[in-house]
Amino acid sequence: MDKIEKRIQELTDILNDANYKYYVLDEPTITDQEYDKYLRELEELEQEYPNYAKQDSPTQRVGGQVLDTFEKVTHKIPMMSLSDVFSESEIASFDEKIKKEGIIPQYVCELKIDGLSVSLLYEKGILVRAATRGDGVVGENITHNVKTIKSIPLKLKKEIDIEVRGEIYMSKKALEKVNIERLKNGEKPLQNARNGAAGSIRQLDSKVAAKRGLDAWIYHLPNPLDYNINTHFEALQFMSELGFKTNPNNFLANNIGEVFEFIEQKKSQREELPYDIDGIVIKVNNIRQQLDLGYTAKYPKWATAYKFPAEEVLTRLNDIIFTVGRTGQITPNAVLDPVLVMGSTIARATLHNENNILEKDLRIGDIVSIRKAGDVIPEVVEAKKERRTGKEKQFQMIKECPICGSKLIKKENQVDYFCLNDSCPTRKIEGLIHFASRDAMNIDGLGDKIMEDFFNFAFIKTIPDIYLLKNHQKELMRLEGYGEKSITKLLDSIEKSKVNSLEKLLFGLGIPHVGSKTAKILSSHYHNIDNIINASFEDLSSINDIGDIIAQSIIDYFQNEDNITIINKLKSYDVNMNYLGPKIIKDDNFYGKTFVLTGTMENYKREDAKSLIEQRGGKTTSSVSKKTDVVLAGKDPGSKYMKAKELNINIWTEEDFKKYLS
Repeated sequence: MDKIEKRIQELTDILNDANYKYYVLDEPTITDQEYDKYLRELEELEQEYPNYAKQDSPTQRVGGQVLDTFEKVTHKIPMMSLSDVFSESEIASFDEKIKKEGIIPQYVCELKIDGLSVSLLYEKGILVRAATRGDGVVGENITHNVKTIKSIPLKLKKEIDIEVRGEIYMSKKALEKVNIERLKNGEKPLQNARNGAAGSIRQLDSKVAAKRGLDAWIYHLPNPLDYNINTHFEALQFMSELGFKTNPNNFLANNIGEVFEFIEQKKSQREELPYDIDGIVIKVNNIRQQLDLGYTAKYPKWATAYKFPAEEVLTRLNDIIFTVGRTGQITPNAVLDPVLVMGSTIARATLHNENNILEKDLRIGDIVSIRKAGDVIPEVVEAKKERRTGKEKQFQMIKECPICGSKLIKKENQVDYFCLNDSCPTRKIEGLIHFASRDAMNIDGLGDKIMEDFFNFAFIKTIPDIYLLKNHQKELMRLEGYGEKSITKLLDSIEKSKVNSLEKLLFGLGIPHVGSKTAKILSSHYHNIDNIINASFEDLSSINDIGDIIAQSIIDYFQNEDNITIINKLKSYDVNMNYLGPKIIKDDNFYGKTFVLTGTMENYKREDAKSLIEQRGGKTTSSVSKKTDVVLAGKDPGSKYMKAKELNINIWTEEDFKKYLS
């Protein structure tokens, strides 16, 4: 080997090793400047001495090959898809079927990456072909594009003949970067990461694919026994040792209970991952057990894919009805064809107010899209206007309370209508339900239906009556459906609620405009209920986050003698009136400032970080705006970080956060 060929080989090895350390192990060993310098040198040498260029040269990753069409490829071992399951009961059924075959399985759980399946073929350790799944038997040759993906090795650590399979995907960050560029160029943004990956890998010009920042996880060895590998988990380790990127979130479960625990854990972490997942893949670990279980015509019997429930689905808006809240607020609600959204059957969803319905132009009879806001509250996103037939009915706001018939009032500069009749039965029941709710006094066993029954039977007419229920224990146990056990548990929960901290009580009283967060601010500032009762408008409105409207609402509430009577009765029943939480620390780094958290922090859970900010007088919100003071950015921060930079907002790292806390 002469000097030039030796240098080309040396540069190829340096750059391939750097790619592996950076894109697979996430452990960079050389700087970007060094990488660029070596790459330029290699490109110049290969241009001058093309006969010395290596098959695994990293210069192939920049793209440049243009195809007229994709060549068809027949898979030696079919690329079968997996059966889908959508509930815990279906996962349990999958487990039972395996056990009926006399197998006590271990399972490997893997994240189901929302991308595009790929087969990679290597001869003597060199990548010779990459292909799509296609119909499972025949796919398309996409080698020219796959070579641009830096996490896929062009040369393995062993000179071995092997086929592996995995998923090509586009990270959230890569999608954001591509879309910023497309918008600058006046192009339509890519719809989502999955479509972005699929569209990129099917480009005839590999330069386009090279710019898209694609990545890949390798998760399957089709013929492990040929390599003396007896379990799927060993196969993953083997492929990792060869230089492939395998997902660190793979988990070996000893039983189906551990599978369920893994699913719940990953559901809660889903948003924090830097890439999209749409479920969890569950595979029997032992290869010989896999062979014993075999295949159906379409799927392996030893594996299945649990799909997370759909985040947004379509259904029909059949009607709009109205409910009355504890403050008299009238809320329009959608009556829907029942539909499964993220694991729950949804038949009703709040429409918030008249303005929201008019802005979205919702009509009775529309096909609408539904999602769960924050994975909890059903929300009507939009009407599918292109699906209209002309039979849909325009929305009209009611003028009278649907319960008591009182004329509704819309206050100046507000979007909501109110029933101002203090004697309206629904207002009273809703107020009582709110007092007992989880975020207020958290009285377990006193839910909506039970509260409504107790109100109608005259056991509870006002909030203090809740603490007199113990005087009616025998009568309550005679009611249909209420046994000794449930009533005893309820009365214990009522007694337990007496020791709640002041903010729980304050929120439970249902003072207009005083939510749980405001109740905590007031409680930590004034320490007991009497100080709040005696506070002046000026004093209240001077507190951070307590504006004029909230201050006036508090003054009005405690000037009402009926409300003072409620407080005095609760005092006489030994309900705690003092704040029991940590005192607000007036830290200038945090006090009065608005924070937005983004990305993943190593040393703080998001809720813990929020709590630390609030203890020091700061507040947290979910979106970045000109009113944001600080964006706290962890690893893989995403679009909020970009917006903060655009708006020139102060950005803290986790180290900054730790420094300011101390």
